[in-house]
Amino acid sequence: EVQLVQSEGGLVQRGGSLRLSCASSGFVFSSYWMYWVRQAPGKGLEWVSSISVRGGTEYYADVVKGRFTISRDNDKNTAYLQMNSLEPEDTAVYYCVRDPAAYKATYCTGGSCSSPPRGSGYWGQGTQVTVSS
Repeated sequence: EVQLVQSEGGLVQRGGSLRLSCASSGFVFSSYWMYWVRQAPGKGLEWVSSISVRGGTEYYADVVKGRFTISRDNDKNTAYLQMNSLEPEDTAVYYCVRDPAAYKATYCTGGSCSSPPRGSGYWGQGTQVTVSS
């Protein structure tokens, strides 16, 4: 059974940092692109970042570029999202998502990506991140 288990989030002040993790099981982690997406209150899904199977390629949404860093440890079957210089606008539920297809960046093209739709791939349970001003 495919599982993506995310770490707990939390409440941080503006300018603070937080690292999210996404531990996977039930599939060959090193064969799949991984995404982080988020959903702010009352808004739709927003793609945040993606990383290739070996971690050699990273893509970021413009709104997080330079502040967030995606990474993965294929030995530990875990993906990470390091978030620095957090702003209240970053408040959202964050999800890690596995691409539906092995060795493909199904939702990426030309150096950018879109959020996988709900029901596509496999999703973590979500982590609430709240940034206070």
